[in-house]
Amino acid sequence: MARTIIVGLDGSRESQAAAEWAAREAVMRRTPIRLLHVWQPVPDPMAQAPLLGAETHQHWTERVPRESAEGLRLRHPGVQVTTEQRTGTPAEALLDAAEGAELLVLGSRGLSGLAGFLIGSVGQSVVARAEVPVILVRAGEQAADEHVQDPAGIPSAATAFRPVVLGLDTDSPHDTVITFAFEEARRRKAPLSVVTGWKVPPYYFYALATGVDPREEFTRERAAELAEVLLPWREKYPEVEVTETCGLGSPAVHLVDAAQDSSLVVVGRRIRRSPLGAHIGAVTHAVMHHATAPVAVVAHD
Repeated sequence: MARTIIVGLDGSRESQAAAEWAAREAVMRRTPIRLLHVWQPVPDPMAQAPLLGAETHQHWTERVPRESAEGLRLRHPGVQVTTEQRTGTPAEALLDAAEGAELLVLGSRGLSGLAGFLIGSVGQSVVARAEVPVILVRAGEQAADEHVQDPAGIPSAATAFRPVVLGLDTDSPHDTVITFAFEEARRRKAPLSVVTGWKVPPYYFYALATGVDPREEFTRERAAELAEVLLPWREKYPEVEVTETCGLGSPAVHLVDAAQDSSLVVVGRRIRRSPLGAHIGAVTHAVMHHATAPVAVVAHD
């Protein structure tokens, strides 16, 4: 039995974009989707208000998943869409529903200018604790955004997919994250762009003082490490075209730049089951908030 793609739905533009993305992904995976709406009962004082009683509020919250599901079924007739309502804390309900799921898909709200995208407290809590891949989809995301433009320069969902981007730390590569990225590229018949960044070691500045610039040597070493890590994956997925980018500087900056021309960005998050609590990681956190493409955060041990 196929596992389900869970979508957190609250009626917002970003959650509607997340549902559309999930439906398109469900077609490629041949997987059903479930729209989850978390209903928080109206406090007693508000329930007594003439314009917003408890029954009115519940009626509205029941309409959100029902009407969204009806629209998805019309636009994606081959996808099985079900709905579910739960009461309680949204983050806890989403995490509970996601156990054993294929994916958990959430929306992120766009901000103006260079501020990037806003991942609310619920989304950040879910990303930091979920053990299934979490996909973050920005408000306004369209199917055509994930595809190259047609020969006339017009956005189209009928053209080839833009590359999938994988952020890879060559010092601690994780099979779960790499596999997810290769599988997504294979499904889309898209190239996979593997990006890594590195900062100069402390002794670099001492070398400069002697008149030697070791950056070229560092870059060759890092590129060789990246090629070595990817070699078995290239052999396992010969149908996936792989490009490698190894650059000096912040990995997050390189990934955010690469995201501008991608269909999906894949990053990892280490699972921490300790009193120290959940942790997202600086690079993943930056990509979540600034990448313009959908972002997949894949948890790993």
